[in-house]
Amino acid sequence: MVATPIGNLGDLTDRARSLLSRVDLIACEDTRTSGLLLNRLGIERPLIAYHEHNEREVADRLAKDISEGKSIALITDAGTPALSDPGFRLVRACRRLSLPVVPVPGPNAAVTALSASGLPTHGFLFAGFLAPKTSARRTFFEKHRADEYTIILYESCHRIAASVADARAVLGDTRVLCVAKEISKVHETFVVGPAAQVEERLAKISLKGEFVLLIAPDEYVL
Repeated sequence: MVATPIGNLGDLTDRARSLLSRVDLIACEDTRTSGLLLNRLGIERPLIAYHEHNEREVADRLAKDISEGKSIALITDAGTPALSDPGFRLVRACRRLSLPVVPVPGPNAAVTALSASGLPTHGFLFAGFLAPKTSARRTFFEKHRADEYTIILYESCHRIAASVADARAVLGDTRVLCVAKEISKVHETFVVGPAAQVEERLAKISLKGEFVLLIAPDEYVL
């Protein structure tokens, strides 16, 4: 399980680079995206597509290959595999066969955003991507409005504004939010403050890129 950069290539560890250059096969979400990354790193290894549409089928095949002696690295398009990305089923398949699963730690957008947000870090709920519908998002926010821990969500550029608006509508104007955009990339941006201010500031910046939305516990004051 090899973590890859979420932006800056310099964040790839020496251990990850070494392993990726030596394994028999690299399983990845998108062979084109990962192929570009590996080319920039000067790594040439066979690739196999392993994504949400084929993971049930491919997981068992890869586990069988591992049981027969192959070394396989699993990577995602960016960050740590299996966190809101394909990977869980492959790990489960390997565990069922008592095969070794080795985590190679590295970049992770959720924890990286939390560390730089200024929101409480004593505990957090990572909920990945919310459902795309407004009603489902608002139901989630209502359910977790009294949580004692920071909530961390991933969101697409197409829905980040709507998600912030829904959070504000349910949790109120003063609930502290953090929107982290394009972490470790050229246009890295953190927008932190009361929900009303965050929504206003988001309306003035480009919403292209990858986003993490963090929601502080109730009564938290920045």
